Amino acid sequence: MARARELFLLRSAGAVVHWDMETYMPPRGIAQRSEQLALLSKLEHRLLTSPEVGRLLDEAEKEDLDEVQQRNCYLFRKEYAEATAVPEELVAALAKQTAITVDVWKRAKASDDWATFVPELSSLVDLVHQKAEYVQDVKGASTIYDTLIDDFEPNMTQDRIAHVFSDLRDRLVPLVDKCVDACTGIDIGYLHQKISVDMQKRIALDLATVINYDVTSDKAGGRIDETEHPFTTGYYDDVRVTVHYYEDNVASAIFAVLHEGGHALYEQNLNPEWKYQPVGQPCSFGIHESQSRFIENMVGRTREFWDFYLPRLSDLTNGAFSALTTDNFLRGVNIVRRSKVRTEADEVTYSLHVIIRFEIERDLWSGKISVSELPSVWNEKYDRYLGVEVKTDSEGVMQDTHWASGLFGYFPSYALGNIYGGQMLAKMGHDIPDWREAVKEGNTRPVVDWLIENVHRKSNLYEPAELVRRITGSDLTAKPFLDYLEHKYSTLFAL
Repeated sequence: MARARELFLLRSAGAVVHWDMETYMPPRGIAQRSEQLALLSKLEHRLLTSPEVGRLLDEAEKEDLDEVQQRNCYLFRKEYAEATAVPEELVAALAKQTAITVDVWKRAKASDDWATFVPELSSLVDLVHQKAEYVQDVKGASTIYDTLIDDFEPNMTQDRIAHVFSDLRDRLVPLVDKCVDACTGIDIGYLHQKISVDMQKRIALDLATVINYDVTSDKAGGRIDETEHPFTTGYYDDVRVTVHYYEDNVASAIFAVLHEGGHALYEQNLNPEWKYQPVGQPCSFGIHESQSRFIENMVGRTREFWDFYLPRLSDLTNGAFSALTTDNFLRGVNIVRRSKVRTEADEVTYSLHVIIRFEIERDLWSGKISVSELPSVWNEKYDRYLGVEVKTDSEGVMQDTHWASGLFGYFPSYALGNIYGGQMLAKMGHDIPDWREAVKEGNTRPVVDWLIENVHRKSNLYEPAELVRRITGSDLTAKPFLDYLEHKYSTLFAL
């Protein structure tokens, strides 16, 4: 555990360096920053793969261990085995290339220049593939893509995902059709009136307070900054979120704060007794997404939340929304439309955006398509699944930072998070049936406390499938999430 402590301290330092790269680093700093990140990755790899770690694990595994100690040994052994299979030079090369690729992606997206991005993305894909080949046997994965998925959702496979996503897609497609028809003609122009960035920053701070994410007190463990693509990073006592502000789309910032705030609450409320231990980390990226989308959608897009918050929003914007009723605003922030951009998608279409990415990744890593073919495959699937025409690569294949960051296998976590969240919502409704009344009064504490007790404090004691089973009493199923969507949207739009 002393070794683990050093490892997590080093990683948390690296997280701050990454955060700075995305927020305040001057443009000329990218080459130097890529070298810094490469060195940090190399040092982390050396610490993790030291023969002494292997010896200590051998000794510890012979002891009479309790449940937490056994889990710590299992998690540390898994990571040690995977890390020792990868050459240090490849670790450093990946870190360096990732920093460069992200920087090129930002500029390529801004100028809609896919051709500039292709060489760097191709180089990164080659390096990710090399690493996956080294660890595939260690992970016991049957395919390269399963190897990548395991980094984000342990013991999950593309076949299992494909099965549950098939159930999701089969009920979502007709629901999307009905919702889009019902939403035709609804005017949401009020969401696109000009709200200054300064006003939006005040709204962001206020929303953080409402969901109990402290960014203002003298004991605050969080902060909110501005970046191109919203994200959350940090560790226990220092967890930071970022938001992108659009003057003509205040809803984007509102729900980004709620989403990233949900991530931050999870990170800050992991079991404090397990800090600096493998068992004290988040369970999986899918569980992480369940927490962010729970706060963003299952709380933040409810009637009760806006009964409370709409008057407050009007005050913060000098009356910009004072003429609106809760009904009007609620329909506006839940409107279902066929969109091109995942981060701006409604709850009903969102999982289809993720399914598209999952299918593209699966084909890329099976060799069915190449990096250069990504835009055409992307555009075809968006036309077929969502009925939209993608006109530029910036609004299409380059809209997300994940591939530029080498995070292949991450995207399925978003839809898995929706599914996990649906199961958790059903259980929470049984445990605290009056939670909506509390939210209507501006009190999100009962919801947050339930999540802390049932999800956050469990940290990484169980695999994600086992954690969900222990919380909800059932295996992975999309049914509660789909039932939730159908009930909510049927009520909202009289389907």
